[in-house]
Amino acid sequence: MAFNRDEALKYHSEGRKGKIEVIPTKPCYTARELSLAYTPGVAEPCREIEKNDDDVYKYTAKGNLVAVVSNGTAVLGLGDIGPHAGKPVMEGKGVLFKRFADIDVFDIELKTHDSKEVIRAVQLLEPTFGGINLEDIKAPECFEIEEELIRTMNIPVFHDDQHGTAIISCAALINAAEVAGKKLDKMRLVISGAGASAVACCKMYIAAGVKVENISMFDTKGHINKKRTDLNKYKAMFAQDVEYKDLTDAMKGADVFVGLSKGNIVSQEMVKGMAKNPIVFAMANPDPEITYEDGIAARKDIIMATGRSDYPNQVNNVLGFPFIFRGALDVRASKINEEMKMAATKALAQLAKEKVPEVVINAYGGKEFSFGPEYIIPKPFDPRVLWYVAPAVAKAAMDTGVAKNPITDWNKYKEQLQERLGFSTEIVRVMVHKAQKSPRKIVYPEGMEEKIIRAANSVQDENIGRPILLGNEEAIKSKITELGYDVKNFDIKDPATCTNCEKYAEEFYKLRQRKGITLRDARLLMKEPNYYASMMVKLGDADALIGGLTYHYPQTIRPALQCIGVKEGLTTVSGMYIVVVKNKIFFFADTTVNIDPSAEQLAEIAISTAETVRSFDIVPKIAMLSFSNFGSAPYPQSEKVAKAVKLVKEKRPDLMIDGEMQADTAVVPERLEAEFPFSTLKGSANVLIFPNLEAGNIAYKLFQRLTDATVIGPILTGMKKPVHVIQRGDTVGDIFNMTAIAVVEAENGKK
Repeated sequence: MAFNRDEALKYHSEGRKGKIEVIPTKPCYTARELSLAYTPGVAEPCREIEKNDDDVYKYTAKGNLVAVVSNGTAVLGLGDIGPHAGKPVMEGKGVLFKRFADIDVFDIELKTHDSKEVIRAVQLLEPTFGGINLEDIKAPECFEIEEELIRTMNIPVFHDDQHGTAIISCAALINAAEVAGKKLDKMRLVISGAGASAVACCKMYIAAGVKVENISMFDTKGHINKKRTDLNKYKAMFAQDVEYKDLTDAMKGADVFVGLSKGNIVSQEMVKGMAKNPIVFAMANPDPEITYEDGIAARKDIIMATGRSDYPNQVNNVLGFPFIFRGALDVRASKINEEMKMAATKALAQLAKEKVPEVVINAYGGKEFSFGPEYIIPKPFDPRVLWYVAPAVAKAAMDTGVAKNPITDWNKYKEQLQERLGFSTEIVRVMVHKAQKSPRKIVYPEGMEEKIIRAANSVQDENIGRPILLGNEEAIKSKITELGYDVKNFDIKDPATCTNCEKYAEEFYKLRQRKGITLRDARLLMKEPNYYASMMVKLGDADALIGGLTYHYPQTIRPALQCIGVKEGLTTVSGMYIVVVKNKIFFFADTTVNIDPSAEQLAEIAISTAETVRSFDIVPKIAMLSFSNFGSAPYPQSEKVAKAVKLVKEKRPDLMIDGEMQADTAVVPERLEAEFPFSTLKGSANVLIFPNLEAGNIAYKLFQRLTDATVIGPILTGMKKPVHVIQRGDTVGDIFNMTAIAVVEAENGKK
């Protein structure tokens, strides 16, 4: 994934600094709400907790709050860089907790190298948090700290640097042994590295069935054997009677190599000397002990994993810690014990053997994969990990007597997990992966704008399209160079001097000659970037158009309508916004184009919006909105909506649609079922069709400004070819995301 230093720094520094914020979960706007949130109302839960200490989980956020604690002594591959320099990593860890398991995090950086001070500081935090994630603390201090905290605290304590890699790599080892036809207790392992992660991995492998006497571990001084006198108690556990002079010697005939050290220390010859069907986990980052290319070139029978996302079998800690804590928190476990860790390992191993659903295949570029040498652990972005691992951990906590809040309905719990972090919230990521399967040419009329150039560079780097920038060629090239990008990554065209203008003008004249346009007018219009870009798309010189960053909405859409036009069978173009609210996704239409659509137009808007929603791999459930429910207030406005529903059902009986209905009826399924059981809409609607532009525009803008909803759009539906109008305040990420959507739309159109 390509980015430069400047982009990484901007990501962390622009707007609100850092990557996290704290937001209230209850309304606190009126004097009454303030008195409930704080004094005097807050006294009531205080009294209840005083009477029953466990009620702190009922009345506060403790049960979903984890501390990520570090002293910055072993940060990633950067070493002892201190608590301040380590803080961006801890914030990032918090983002992963929230993103993958909906767990809230405070990052706690401690300014000390003294293990006893770390221990005491964390112990004092116990009333605040539901769990403790220790992070980036160097060995051997990390062992002492974790052991003492587990012994003395009544909430889960987990050092991810030790156990995360151990749990995920052990799942991979179990499956790799099965694929290789080997028994765990018969395999001989060579381990490069003797730090926290290596020790924890070996302990996990032993718990899974590997024999300790079959593990040869190497630290910076060489093979760990019983002749050495410089070993701490953690390394001494793996000291062998046999003595290997170096890695090359140890790897001869070995079944498994596990690398947790540094890059490029294993050669092809060393791999060639291993046993049949060798298992190689080269997990140093960013450079593995042996590259994936060299590993598979050395042995055709190799089963290989790395820590990298660009090769099969990525051992990524994000497969572990969010879901382990999710399960532990949900049953209020007092600790994360060995049985819970092994339950997570076995759940991951089992998931890799399950049939991979289409939504996951689509999310990974359409490449199908199944259990075997190149798929021994689930993909890091497989959403099913949440509802496989968390329940397994929760059940193990219950079985071992450390759960204080047992789960009784496992099906309901699984549904709750899916609701917490449903795959639908990953809508943009799905579109990006789809776009990478079929990159297209994208024209940007505002090619001299810095945001456009930055987004277009990402489009090129991520292989979702070939960007075409319109504007003064020298000015654009100068800006590209100034930003540190390669000019060769872009096609640049200047409508003021282009060679295709005459062809475009003549084609446009044919389209509009009976609508008041002369050939001279057409030639002049082709000098304007929006008309030029629209004709490029019309004639196939570009597949999609993204514009509007510096224009008013009509200035972009009018040329597109005149040049490209509406899809066959439709008479109406409409605008749609994607609105993600607390992990639920909705599609609002029409929000940008039609001021007061007729019933026939509303029907078209509903149908074209539904087709767009399906391209996101989401089944549309359509509610036609009004101020009345099913004829409760018969006025021309509501009758128009009811007629539109009837038209859609006649034209497209395959669509789930109903109305007219009020907005709360559409999104509160309990109300719909209780009061209107006859409705053909089942569950909450996800497509909301507004009766006019006024209602739709007001609704999405209120969501955008007054809530924490994520709003993506506008997405133009009903055009013959993809045209999307971005907004003036859109970010580079917004432009990139809209481009991905346009690329997928272009591919669907060609099909």
